[in-house]
Amino acid sequence: MTNSNKENVQLVIYDFEKSGHAHRARLMAGLLGLPVVLKNIDLLAGEQKTDAFLKLNPFGQVPILDDSGEIVWDSTAILVYLAKKYGDESWLPTDPIGAAKVQRFLSIASGEVFRGPCSARLITVFGAPLDADACKTTAHNLFNILDKHLAEHDYLAASHRTIADVACYSYIAHAPEGNVSLTKYKNINAWLKRIESLPGFIAMPKTEMTTV
Repeated sequence: MTNSNKENVQLVIYDFEKSGHAHRARLMAGLLGLPVVLKNIDLLAGEQKTDAFLKLNPFGQVPILDDSGEIVWDSTAILVYLAKKYGDESWLPTDPIGAAKVQRFLSIASGEVFRGPCSARLITVFGAPLDADACKTTAHNLFNILDKHLAEHDYLAASHRTIADVACYSYIAHAPEGNVSLTKYKNINAWLKRIESLPGFIAMPKTEMTTV
């Protein structure tokens, strides 16, 4: 899609600034150069539990994408949708092995990333009643594996950026907010810098943390 055509796109993202899941959608739209209107949902006030919101996503979660009336919810589903509709094949390869490599890291984003750095951050930022030590252990186990992987690869699933990188970036970059240090993972830090140097990159605001 050309830049002139992208100017006619009307995307609305139902957003919460502190949500890494919502940041995935914002980041992907930014990397694709898509204009976006952000509609903040006050999760702390329970806005996601209202009837109007639940009609859009019955699970009561952000983000939600509204593309001129086409509603897509779930952060990973939004990445796939945006890549397929507005990106090129480099974001989500169609060949069997390329697609499988991306899917592997989408699963990691929903699994180990969620149970590790994401959940650790839920404790410090939102006071979630989770086991901090277990979350940190999961995070460091994941980071040890990723750091070895990134010693031989510039990006997670291919020789270039894909939606796998977008899916994993937010909660890994903000792992220190969950008291999970990234200091010893030089290859992860180099990967984070590569993502942050991509044209259209949009940062996720930092959040003050508490020690647990």
